[in-house]
Amino acid sequence: MSKYKTLHLWMLIPMVLMQFGIFRDYWGDFTDNAWSVHIHYWTGTIWYLYLILQPYYATHGQLAKHRTNGIIGMFLAGGVCITAFSMLFRDIVNADRSAELRDAFGPFEPWFFIGVAAVEIVMIIAFGYAVIMSIIKRKSLENHAWWLITTVFIIMMPALGRGIQNVYVFSQVENWPDIPIMPPVYFTQGLIILLILLAAWKYQKLKHPATYLAVLVNLYTCFLEPLGRSEAVDAFLRYVIKG
Repeated sequence: MSKYKTLHLWMLIPMVLMQFGIFRDYWGDFTDNAWSVHIHYWTGTIWYLYLILQPYYATHGQLAKHRTNGIIGMFLAGGVCITAFSMLFRDIVNADRSAELRDAFGPFEPWFFIGVAAVEIVMIIAFGYAVIMSIIKRKSLENHAWWLITTVFIIMMPALGRGIQNVYVFSQVENWPDIPIMPPVYFTQGLIILLILLAAWKYQKLKHPATYLAVLVNLYTCFLEPLGRSEAVDAFLRYVIKG
């Protein structure tokens, strides 16, 4: 238990990174965002806050609060999954709008949004699996804690990736629309994998299945472009995800 005494402080790092990444996209057009965007943003943000608060309760003699909040947190985790699934249709809509309004979308071609949908589905499923495993392993502090910690790294990409991509595109704006959009994705995934490995090293979880899952999900995201350009993937997503 003692080695997790400062975990709540370390969990501030992914929280700050997530907020940095999503800040402009969410707050920049706050009043224009769809209801589903607001719900997903706040469920995700509160989930991150829970992953700061819960370790504090568990390691500072407040186990009753930890257990009660844990039950609420599982409900919240379900909300994160469901709201994320509900937003996938937006990727299909953006792909179609990009095809129709090429000048407005610039370097963001339809395949990019299809690729985003393809990788986000896997992220959401992996997130849900990690949460379920944390429940199954709730009587083992080491396993319970680590499965929950890795959920942060599993779903970090969409928020952090947007922020890094916005900075990158802005720095290359003079080349619009001829801006390669995959480099910031690769950089984001490399950064997240580095954070996973550093955290796993610190808490001696390099060989834990949750670590493997988090790393594999982020490696999979590096295939966003070939997934997005695949006609089979495009057809499958359009068949499954309907408005």
